[in-house]
Parts: sequence; C-alpha cells; structure tokens
Amino acid sequence: MSSSSSSLPSQTLKIGIVGFGKFGQFLAKTMIKQGHTIRATSRTDNSQICDQLGISFFRDVVAFLEADNDVILISTSILSLSEVLKSMPLHCLKRQTLFVDVLSVKEHPRNVLLQVLPEEMDVLCTHPMFGPESGKNGWKDLAFMYDKVRVRVEATCSSFLHIFECEGCRMMEMSCEEHDKLAARSQFLSHAIGRILSEMGIDSTSINTKSFETLVKLKDEHWKHI
Repeated sequence: MSSSSSSLPSQTLKIGIVGFGKFGQFLAKTMIKQGHTIRATSRTDNSQICDQLGISFFRDVVAFLEADNDVILISTSILSLSEVLKSMPLHCLKRQTLFVDVLSVKEHPRNVLLQVLPEEMDVLCTHPMFGPESGKNGWKDLAFMYDKVRVRVEATCSSFLHIFECEGCRMMEMSCEEHDKLAARSQFLSHAIGRILSEMGIDSTSINTKSFETLVKLKDEHWKHI
C-alpha cells in the first residue's frame, strides 16, 4: 500500500462527469475551484444546476463523448453502472481517455470498465472516502483510495490525482481487492450498527453517559452518509 501519487507536473483537465447527482456535484465544485473544465451528462435533467455552476450539461450522450474530455468520471449508482456504460456509444470517443470511477466498492466497477471499455482507454478506480457532509468543510486528512488499473498516460492520471492531493487528502494506493476486503469489514459493521440504532430510535437525553453519546453520534453519522 502506498500513500502518495505520482509527482509529475499537474495540468488543467477537461473532465466529463457521468451521473450528476449529489456526489458528482460535490466533486465538481472543488474541481471548478481548481480551474478544471467540467461537463456533465445524466439521466436526470440537471441543466439548471449546471447553469448555476457554470458547467455544460449534455442531454445528448454522443455530443458528450465527442466533447474532447481528458477524463470521464463515472459517478452513477453501483446498480446502474453496467447498464449506463453499455448504453453509451463509446465508439464516438475521439481519443484516448482516462475513465475514473468513484463508487464505494471497487472490484465490480473495475471488472465492468475492463469488460466494456475499448482496450486503448485508461482505467483508474478510486474511492473518495468522504461525501458532501463529511467533506463540507474541506478534504484535508480525508482518505482517498485509488488503483491504477490500466494507466498508460501518466500525466493525465497524475493531474487527476493531484485534485485530491492538493486538497490535503490522505492518498492511499491499494488494489481493488484489498479495498473491498477492508471495506467489507469496516463499512458493513458501521452501517449495520448505525441502521440498528436508527431503527431503535435512540436520541440524546439529559442524562447521557459518554458511551451513550458515542452511540447517538454513530446513528447521526449513519444518516449523514446515506
């Protein structure tokens, strides 16, 4: 496991985001702040939000793929990933492009990307281990996992990773397999306990013990991250 990305000089990127929900919008705001050009496409009409952010929204997927993106960022749901990718006319891509996913599991998107994408496309699997709530005050010291699954153009990959590195993220290079093994234990346990506490309806009281306060906080964090 490595904790740093490449030291190649960073460049401004043209990044196309597929799936412009809350998480895609959350990432886009920091990318825009850093000077990157963002485009978006989504099944939902997010043109109004894109107008507010100064982002080009593409209803036509062909036009989106022909827009000369350096990076195509996949921010769909886990369940819809395969369907969305297979529905895209990838033959319309004009040049070699880095495909990046930001899903919370890693082996599944890696396998789908390698299966569906043309062989000449680069693949970077990532998991920003934070979201709109936990990252609302900045990304410093928040974990960012990545796996360079198939990377030939190091400059583009390095520039993408620099987006998170320069915000102060803890850069964690590990395989998709290792990530999923670790996540299966840590995330499942925390989500399971959080859901049980939520269903029990526990709330803070005037006579909380420290241990009970910890349980209330865990329940509250559970709802912030779903």
